[in-house]
Amino acid sequence: MADIWAPKRRIERAYKRALLAVMRKLAKLLAGLDNPFQIVKRIRAFAYSKEMDDYALATASRMVTHLFTDAGRTWRQAARRNSQGRLINEALRKELQGSINGAVRHQIERNATIIKSLPLDVSKLVTEHILAESMKGVRAIDIAEQIKELFPEKSNARAELIARTETSKTSTALTRARSENLGVGWYVWRTSEDSRVRDSHALMNGVLVRWSDPPSPEQFDGEKRTYGHYHAGEIFYCRCYGEPVIDRDLIVWPAKVYYAGRIQRMTRKQFESIM
Repeated sequence: MADIWAPKRRIERAYKRALLAVMRKLAKLLAGLDNPFQIVKRIRAFAYSKEMDDYALATASRMVTHLFTDAGRTWRQAARRNSQGRLINEALRKELQGSINGAVRHQIERNATIIKSLPLDVSKLVTEHILAESMKGVRAIDIAEQIKELFPEKSNARAELIARTETSKTSTALTRARSENLGVGWYVWRTSEDSRVRDSHALMNGVLVRWSDPPSPEQFDGEKRTYGHYHAGEIFYCRCYGEPVIDRDLIVWPAKVYYAGRIQRMTRKQFESIM
């Protein structure tokens, strides 16, 4: 059943296109400016404009709504294969009346804030570039031209990071909210199973994780770095996802389980004793 829970990359791609569109609009507003400080001022004015506020909210709402609707179909598909299918479908019909509605609103607001930060992040990079070039004695008019050349590259990189990271984080947050609303306390960590998967995440592939107890994957691959404790899909550029454990009959036992700070193999009986 794992494949039906895999993130739909079309939503991520649409989100990235929307982010790039607003940055192209901003780039047009910079045309004709030959003073680097005027460029920074124009970027910041756009970042705090009502137009940017409205665009950010609409874009975030569209992305979150698409994820929420798409995931709803996935849950219904899973319900058809499950003995608790009727109860799951009933809960899905009622979910917007409860805590799920709050989770959806929170994700929309969170993503809108991130979108609005996009031009401000670029503004910061531009300011740093101005200072560095000024120290070298580069003329202001030449710095302005450099900024216009750098703008698309910096914007594209930032838009890609936001689209990949925030789509996955939002998807995980909505899956968790639905899981907890339905009393599903565990999920199976799944990776995209390709060469780009982090070593630490490859070690988590197929591991059962409790929603209330996120692991710190980096502690398992022998590296000293750490990004703290997090769930599948919650870290930058992560394409992992959680497959909710709706039916324990579908788990191949014994299974790998993250419990008490380590990954261990458990029989079904052992697992059920810690649920």
